[in-house]
Amino acid sequence: MLALAHVGDALDTETPHRAGHGLALRVEDLGLRQDVDDHAGHAPQVTGRAEGNSGGVELVHLGHSCVVADTGSARLLFDPGTFSSGYETLEGLDAILITHQHPDHLDVDKLPALLGQNPGAELVVDPGTAEQLRERDIAHTVREPGETFTVDGATIEVVGGDHAVIHPDIPGIANNGYLVDGSVLHPGDAFTVPDRTPDVLLLPTAAPWLKASEAVDYLRAVAPPLAVPIHEAVLANPDLHYQLFGNLRPEGTEVRLAPRGRSFTP
Repeated sequence: MLALAHVGDALDTETPHRAGHGLALRVEDLGLRQDVDDHAGHAPQVTGRAEGNSGGVELVHLGHSCVVADTGSARLLFDPGTFSSGYETLEGLDAILITHQHPDHLDVDKLPALLGQNPGAELVVDPGTAEQLRERDIAHTVREPGETFTVDGATIEVVGGDHAVIHPDIPGIANNGYLVDGSVLHPGDAFTVPDRTPDVLLLPTAAPWLKASEAVDYLRAVAPPLAVPIHEAVLANPDLHYQLFGNLRPEGTEVRLAPRGRSFTP
């Protein structure tokens, strides 16, 4: 079946939407619960550990590209940017990982306070981001694709290297993707296909550098057991894209929305 699985209430499995037969154009047709449709810009509340955790990684989506990943040994924060909220009050982080220098992935003005609340957190960045951090005298560690490092027992591989092309007239920049324990891939703003299949792909949904068909092709190329859409803040209504991912996902892949600001275990 190509109906979208585990996105709020199940879609009508009797009449699944398929490519070529028209997509649902109303949000109510998508079967999405209101408590996951949290794109209105209000700050979510970050909750504690999800009940029933079986020891796997826990994820919290804080909007757009910002995600908390708790491996059980390390608590990691990805891309605290200007389109996200809820990360400002986080404590107990072991590392803050930045994929690239764009402000929707790194709010430099809020970074010092976040680091002050998390004195033990290592700030890991790509080479391009390092320049603006040096200007502000913010301590950081530069990592590049091909490197592997550990944070409190979590193994992190750096993949990718280049931000996807926005337009040929716009200069390219560096982009780090991060693969955590071989399980969770945050690609940043790129379509990096890792050497092995991750359990969870944090799937970019919309951006000036992608169109929906490219995101679907990327989902099919990685073909993870689970895809969690992120990078959605540029859309007024991302639910239509989520429906598309569900309709066109590869065999064996589940697409699931992360409830905004609440922990869940894939």
